[in-house]
Parts: sequence; C-alpha cells; structure tokens
Amino acid sequence: MRLQNLIQIRMKFTAEIDIMPHANLLDPQGKAVSLSMGNLGLSEITNVRIGKHITLVVDADNEGSAKAKVEEACEKLLCNQIVESYSFELSV
Repeated sequence: MRLQNLIQIRMKFTAEIDIMPHANLLDPQGKAVSLSMGNLGLSEITNVRIGKHITLVVDADNEGSAKAKVEEACEKLLCNQIVESYSFELSV
C-alpha cells in the first residue's frame, strides 16, 4: 500500500455562526435597546434584534464534513430551534 493512502490530511475550518430569534417572536432585549435608541438621539434606529455570534474551529477531512459537524453542533447544542434560527459560513 502506498504511503499516500495511509496518511489522511485533515483541514482546520473556521465556522462563523449567527443565531437569531425567529422574526415572528418577541425579542425583549432587542425591544429594550430599540426604545433606548431614542433616548440617545438615535431615533432613526428601530427594530433591533439581538442574537449570538459564535466562532469555532472544526478539524475535518473536507468542507462537506465540516459543514455537517457545524450543523450537528448547532442543532444539538448551540441553537434552540423552537425560538431561534442559525446560519454559518466556513473558511479555511
């Protein structure tokens, strides 16, 4: 067997994940910030929505495998899909 077949090259992918409350749900934190904008003289800013931004690194054989791992992490731990949605981008 050739040495190349025995060595598996893994890559490090960085995932930038955004988690936001569903648009049809009340966002109390965003509402409070929206109301405070007027007090700061920033009444042009409205409808603030506040979520989470998560950065993590995934060791994977390829981009497809890395995407699957990030989706699994989001669905099992990082995102409460009843009240939140997520999106992410991968980079090498």
